[in-house]
Amino acid sequence: MTAVDTSTRNKVGVPLSSPVTRTIPVLSFGMSLSAFFVISYVICIIGYLIFPGLPINHAALSIFLPGFELLTWQTFLLGLIESFVWGWYIALIFGPLFNFFVHRQI
Repeated sequence: MTAVDTSTRNKVGVPLSSPVTRTIPVLSFGMSLSAFFVISYVICIIGYLIFPGLPINHAALSIFLPGFELLTWQTFLLGLIESFVWGWYIALIFGPLFNFFVHRQI
């Protein structure tokens, strides 16, 4: 007969490893999300300038960027600023909410 380790055999729900709490660093998240939106905005504008005949409605940007119109320098800069602000808005709302619920789950 062989020896069997019964120390955890009859215990139901024994965790295999300890849970690791992962949180979102809001500062890094805000900067990366803002940079992502700014880069996406610039790519969209460059796409409009290179291929103005494409059937993509770039004027739809005014839905998310109030005051944006195609295409003057003032509204281009306004779009850059608003894209950056949108990134921070999402990071400041989503980051703490995510971190709150991660800590409540454990």
